[in-house]
Amino acid sequence: LALSEIFVVGFDGVTGPFKQFQLAAWWDLLASQAFGNYRTLIEGITLNAAMGRYLNTAGNQKENAATGRLPDENYAREVMQLFSIGLYELNADGSVKTDASGKQLETYAQDTVSQLARVFTGWNLDLPRGDTTPEFARKPMVLTESLHSTLAASFLGTTVAANTPGRTALTTAMDTLAAHPNVGPYIGKQLIQRLVTSNPSPAYVARVSAAFNNNGQGVRGDLGATVRAVLLDDEARDPAKLSDPSWGKQREPMLRAIQWARSFKASSTSGEWQLGNTSNPANSLGQSQLRSPTVFNYFRPGSLPAGTAVASAGLVAPEFPLTNETSVAGYLNALQTFVGSGHRDVKPNYVSELALAADANALLDRLNLLLCAGQLSAATRTTILTAVNS
Repeated sequence: LALSEIFVVGFDGVTGPFKQFQLAAWWDLLASQAFGNYRTLIEGITLNAAMGRYLNTAGNQKENAATGRLPDENYAREVMQLFSIGLYELNADGSVKTDASGKQLETYAQDTVSQLARVFTGWNLDLPRGDTTPEFARKPMVLTESLHSTLAASFLGTTVAANTPGRTALTTAMDTLAAHPNVGPYIGKQLIQRLVTSNPSPAYVARVSAAFNNNGQGVRGDLGATVRAVLLDDEARDPAKLSDPSWGKQREPMLRAIQWARSFKASSTSGEWQLGNTSNPANSLGQSQLRSPTVFNYFRPGSLPAGTAVASAGLVAPEFPLTNETSVAGYLNALQTFVGSGHRDVKPNYVSELALAADANALLDRLNLLLCAGQLSAATRTTILTAVNS
């Protein structure tokens, strides 16, 4: 899930038939590579059918001077800005590098995008003529060499010579992106934000970045080692952080709903887990898996709620753009139904809780542990306990 919010494909932006199969194959790709190597993952993402349809790599053709056609630049831009290096050069601790005048150093310019776009021409879905099955969804895209740009391409300190075969050009581009020094801090910090806390210290980011750069055995890009560094860092495990007002994160709506489902051993009566689209903030969760409205995810890593103490403290709160008067009311109404009778074919099991129903104190202790990790404030606990006992 964390990877799907960094490398985004949104259901509504994927074109063509068999969208469900394309998104299922996309999820399988992220799941299979979650603890693999970043270099393998970024190439798999690049050649995935859903991504090809989402950011226009599928069917992207070389330049044509007669018609004025130029390669589509969509994927070339986003693979740098969002999937690998970000907009600005970074130090290992995630801080932005500046020049002598204090100006932030950009990682690429428009010309970089235009030249890199040439690499992503000639690729299309592996969909033989006459094939009406969804098999293409799980196959990497294939190259038609005659549609690939023959021009040289210079980007990020690398040059692909003119007339380089398309497969070789792609390999060079993927190697260049994966080797860029920004990837460790850029991807590492976002993994911390998705899995642990919105505002990690620079030292925490640096340690995760170091694990990405070298897993201890000289391997760069080991995502398993990176995630291990994220979750097992001393800063992530420090109990004192629970009382630090600058620590932690808002749990996303769909993760709160999943927490309910897991805590109460929810099951699917049909075996189909008919969750449906839960994106509507007025009457549902306000978020739905793989339905990000844009390639920039449901929210950005640097989002902050304007006019709040969080913003005044110079902190970010990425998930808070999903939180407003409408979404809070809609979420509460939706959860009232979820908790009471389940959601569609997903039904909870409250056997363990019902056994404690006569003892409000014991019941609240259990729910505090399962849903709040024991962090309910004394005041909130007293309010709930009084209400239940009444």
